Amino acid sequence: MKKIFCNCIFIVCAHTCIVAQNLDSLFNATAFYVDSTPKVNWEKARKGKDDFSVKKLLLPASLITFGAISLSNHHLQSLNQEVKSEIWVENPHQKSGIDNLLVFSPAIAVYGLNALGIKGKNNFRDRTIIYTLSNMIVFSSVYLTKNLVHEQRPDGSDYYSFPSGHTATAFAAAEFMRMEYKDVSPWYGIAGYTAAAATGYLRMYNNKHWLGDVVAGAGVGILSTRIAYWIYPSIKRALFKDKPVNSMIMPYYQPGKGAGVSMVVNLK
Repeated sequence: MKKIFCNCIFIVCAHTCIVAQNLDSLFNATAFYVDSTPKVNWEKARKGKDDFSVKKLLLPASLITFGAISLSNHHLQSLNQEVKSEIWVENPHQKSGIDNLLVFSPAIAVYGLNALGIKGKNNFRDRTIIYTLSNMIVFSSVYLTKNLVHEQRPDGSDYYSFPSGHTATAFAAAEFMRMEYKDVSPWYGIAGYTAAAATGYLRMYNNKHWLGDVVAGAGVGILSTRIAYWIYPSIKRALFKDKPVNSMIMPYYQPGKGAGVSMVVNLK
């Protein structure tokens, strides 16, 4: 049983290694460094290396397919039950709320790193629109699928188990972090995917999702962010006509009056 459990957790986390293998200079870019705000050539990105391709579909499509098959395949349903038994039935424990904190952590880290001067791929406006698009795709696809599939949760609380929304949101944020910082250091993306994998595990730890739900959620999240990066250049050309944007975020603190963050955006 322990071997089965370990193999199941490996399925949830293995895409972290797969994605890492596709990053350039994994062992030659281990240092975190500060760079100036990059200027993204969206026309080149649209037609070049950032163009959508079948290769970029393989990982998320495989994860979604695994989850979908687990809904009706006897062997995968047995695997779902065995994982639940290993995590929850044989090791009863209190539920954790950490998954609710981890779910957005990679995206929060992207804005935090930019505020500290470690610039990612896009400026504030572009990355915010991309991340918003990604979440719109996640929320709409997860909501529709949950209502169509109507799968009961492991704890029997409702029939909105498939796919895992927490996991989808977490992996969308992880892919967002990877895309923004893959040219800075691959370890940023690995950190984001580690947080997302932990979120997926905690959803099973809390007896809220089956293994298939979590794996499918990971695929939905990754695919949603990749689609957002693919379609955004067209949206940007239509809305902004490639106008430059300058933005600055500064934290402030006034004794006795509190603290906060100020932002200035220049669209000229």
